[in-house]
Amino acid sequence: MPIRSLPNCTFSRSVKMETGGAYGGGKAGAPFDPIQFVQRPQVILRAACLLFAIIVFGCISSQGYRFDRETKKDVCLYNEDTNACNYGVGIGVIAFLASIGFLVGEFLFEQMSSVKTRKHYVLADLGFSGLWTFLYFVGFCYLTNQWSQSTTPQGGIGVNDVQAAIAFSFFSIFTWAGCAWFAYQRFRQGSDAAFNPSYEADPGSVPGGAPYSSYPVSQDVDGAYQDPPFSANQTRGAIGTDYQAPAY
Repeated sequence: MPIRSLPNCTFSRSVKMETGGAYGGGKAGAPFDPIQFVQRPQVILRAACLLFAIIVFGCISSQGYRFDRETKKDVCLYNEDTNACNYGVGIGVIAFLASIGFLVGEFLFEQMSSVKTRKHYVLADLGFSGLWTFLYFVGFCYLTNQWSQSTTPQGGIGVNDVQAAIAFSFFSIFTWAGCAWFAYQRFRQGSDAAFNPSYEADPGSVPGGAPYSSYPVSQDVDGAYQDPPFSANQTRGAIGTDYQAPAY
């Protein structure tokens, strides 16, 4: 008996090829391109956060204090509020260290083959960047308020540094907010990809695709059509007028 070919009803399991990997990163194991790495918006913002953090805690540490001869102690120029200086130095130092850590993370992000590892990194980036955006906003308001109530030191020593710390605290609000926004976009890309189908149907099995070919007519080995199992004459003899009763 010739075997009839069955229509192709299976779905192809091939995953759709995309230009990027999980959570907005490249495919794991791809060759490292230093030029492309430096041009990433996340890397540029991290470098800006790193620079601004150095300026903030550097200015306060070097010129944010004056020596009080009466108490023989260093007094903070922000209205003699030691907490203001400590706050500015603290968030600046932590931001400096975190910026270095996230720059290393950006360098290793392409090499993270585990989707969970990338997800944890993106969530850490999102949470920390959002928190430091808020802390820099608080620091800017705090330092500005204390400086407005301060007396100008003799000779204007440290004024430029104190004001620079306030200005770059304000700039840091936007750089860290930008980092949080890019981290959120990465998280959205990863979440959307988790709900995308991992297979695509064959063109012939979906509406609008090429229709399946009809069943081929059974053929014998020589290519001629087979005769039906009962000939037309036998059929007509069974139901026609030439019927003869069997002899007993």
